[in-house]
Amino acid sequence: MGDFLSPAGWLLALVQALLFALGAPLLAGWIKRIKSRLQNRRGPALLQPYRDLYKLLGKKAMVAHSASPLFRAAPYIVFGSTLVAVAAIPLLAVSLPTAAVADMIVLVGFLALARFFLALAGMDVGTAFGGMGASREMLVSALAEPAMLMAVFTLAMSAHSTNLSSVMQFNLESGLILRPSFLFALLGLVLVAIAETGRIPVDNPATHLELTMIHEAMILEYSGRHLALMEWAAQLKLMLYGVLIANLFFPWGIATRLTLPALGIGLLAVFLKLMLLGLLVAVAETVLAKMRLFRAPQYLNLAFLLTLLGLFSHIIMETGT
Repeated sequence: MGDFLSPAGWLLALVQALLFALGAPLLAGWIKRIKSRLQNRRGPALLQPYRDLYKLLGKKAMVAHSASPLFRAAPYIVFGSTLVAVAAIPLLAVSLPTAAVADMIVLVGFLALARFFLALAGMDVGTAFGGMGASREMLVSALAEPAMLMAVFTLAMSAHSTNLSSVMQFNLESGLILRPSFLFALLGLVLVAIAETGRIPVDNPATHLELTMIHEAMILEYSGRHLALMEWAAQLKLMLYGVLIANLFFPWGIATRLTLPALGIGLLAVFLKLMLLGLLVAVAETVLAKMRLFRAPQYLNLAFLLTLLGLFSHIIMETGT
């Protein structure tokens, strides 16, 4: 632990935050690229998200006359809250100086804060699209957050902690063990991640149809650097859930010591895991169709049921032993 509390440990924590910020557009571009290939299209370049962000950051933000100061401040709050959330997640190594705030319940709170201001910004201008998207976002979040918390409690009961570093350390020390509770929690968290990041079948990030869009409806009035921050925050959220799934349930490769070989292996491991997850997301979005909005509660109820089964299976197995 002493190595991680040293100045080098704080430097590594900063590097991890930068890797999150710089790697999130790459993951989004990877998913788009794979989807295009699977659909027999040339598609955008792998680095196109970086070009889009650079172009938007250089443009002036146009704001509606009816917008309040909240509308102008929301992109910075949403991006800042999401960046703080991802900075606390162990990416390359466990037990960093930021491990004290790397609590899963705190993480849910940061995401809820970003969602709250995102929904307020969608309603602020007073357009029909913004209000519609905000109400749909609140519907999805009200059903997704209980399922995510239930998955958190399932992991916490096994590791006896809600700290992300402690859970990863517990899984590393336990080795490759098939736990039904973790399997149910994994399936439920995957369904929650799809809904929270606005992917198919809950939402389609590549459309602007008013009958289907949720996230895009709330940021439809944004432009320029404000839109860049909103899009960047959405990409960070996608990578956040990808890293959670990869490092919580498959933590192999993550560094436990602050050495260059261990950190290099950790970087390679998380890169390969995220690329594989991106491939699976692209395949799923290619073979599945977007569901009707009124079926989203059934989808999220399934996620809650899976995580609840994971919690009950843990209690039953622990009581039986």
